[in-house]
Amino acid sequence: MNDKRLHIEVCFTPGEYQYFKDEFDIVVVIDVLRATSAICAAFDNGIKSIIPVTTVEEAMEYKKKGFLAGAERKGKIVEGFDFGNSPFTYMNKDFLGKEVVLTTTNGTKSLDIAKDAETVIVASFLNLNSVSLWLSQQNKNVLCLCSGWQDKFNLEDTICAGAICDFLINTGYFTSVEDSSIAAKYLYLSAKDNYMGYLKSSSHRRRLKNLNLNEDIKYCLTPNQTNVIPILKDGKLVQL
Repeated sequence: MNDKRLHIEVCFTPGEYQYFKDEFDIVVVIDVLRATSAICAAFDNGIKSIIPVTTVEEAMEYKKKGFLAGAERKGKIVEGFDFGNSPFTYMNKDFLGKEVVLTTTNGTKSLDIAKDAETVIVASFLNLNSVSLWLSQQNKNVLCLCSGWQDKFNLEDTICAGAICDFLINTGYFTSVEDSSIAAKYLYLSAKDNYMGYLKSSSHRRRLKNLNLNEDIKYCLTPNQTNVIPILKDGKLVQL
């Protein structure tokens, strides 16, 4: 008997995307600490759109043209820019109704890699329920693309992807066949009662803690603070 269920799969890093890319209608880009969390926070606080770019040089070109432009590398704001990818940056009335340019170490790279997919949306723990529910209604194959850390596996993005997997599989309309998806789901089930505790020793959490970004971490690991779903349209992220 043919299994007519849709597929929900997880790609651990942008470097592995090439092995998945042609099989999925919707790509969900995840960078929990902190790009996709910051993007969700930005739309929750009334930003008009975000132009994701892959290089600091591109962001600087936009800045010279008068755009609000942010750049982050290895957790720090890049010299010459006023902001990076802290979600708290965007809780600021100066950003209301504005278009912002952003480049980050991992998240904007994933958005660029996925940009040719039929639909690209942004997910984090912040909008987890809204994204999961929306995906369950689309009748499309879904790939969660974890941004990882410099093309390496990371825990927090994988756990967030696992949460989406678990939700969709539980609808009865989706299935996963890849080991990466099954692993992501079980990591999520292990972590779901205490994300902060589970991710205590994760590499990127340690990295950010060393930069005194504990408040960012706490905020990014607190689920369902917003219903916004950012979507990529013509090279810009806008609210769905």
